[in-house]
Amino acid sequence: MLTPEQIRQIADELAEAGRTHGVIPRISARYPDATVEDSYAIQGLWRDANLAAGRRLVGRKIGLTSKAMQQATGITEPDYGVMFDDTVHRSGVQIPVDHFSNVRIEVELAFVLGEPLEGPDATLEDALAAIDHAVPALEVLNSHIEMEGRTIVDTISDNAAYGAMVLGDVQRRPDEIDLRWVPGVLARNGEIEETGVAAGVLGHPATGVAWLANKFHQHGARLEAGEIILAGSFTRPMWVSRGDVVHCDYREMGSITCSFV
Repeated sequence: MLTPEQIRQIADELAEAGRTHGVIPRISARYPDATVEDSYAIQGLWRDANLAAGRRLVGRKIGLTSKAMQQATGITEPDYGVMFDDTVHRSGVQIPVDHFSNVRIEVELAFVLGEPLEGPDATLEDALAAIDHAVPALEVLNSHIEMEGRTIVDTISDNAAYGAMVLGDVQRRPDEIDLRWVPGVLARNGEIEETGVAAGVLGHPATGVAWLANKFHQHGARLEAGEIILAGSFTRPMWVSRGDVVHCDYREMGSITCSFV
């Protein structure tokens, strides 16, 4: 395991990379013995520094919950990160490319909790009961650690590669729609690049919400009412560049458009 000094040094490096939109060498290459616990400790220091600076936490992202994403990254277990209020956007937003590193887009559903959800034995049914509504979302990935050869340690340390999310305008309660069959047809500049259905996320996109509640219980915490939970992608990540216009069609849950400037 890493020493407290090493954990703080890496958290500081990632904070600086965030300010400069740069990339640091892989943690797993420099510290081969670093553990998942170390990576969450690094993320935690980075999170706390942001909270101390005045940012407001509004939710959590879950990543690597689908076979598509696990195959794309070579990582086989879910992870999670935090989301701050200044990273949440609405459909139609123009996103400055220079604010991010290694910019990619993923197709997801987001859930807003109507009541707290606590482990250690939270089930899919518990998660659905706690969810107030679902809304379509695009996640903007933002990686401050070199891409090739990354492991779960690198990804978690880097706030699970979360950069921002773009929310759609259509909201549905879990009892109004079969969330497993919400589709996503993702296009860049009018050309379809990725397609998928939400069942690709652990069989049901809300399964990850229960997983996260049980994970949090291990640390004496729970998911709170009002939090936004970004549930994980059911397509592979799509690279984007300045000038790209992205559109995703979720059929009965509407669509999302954003552009990169």
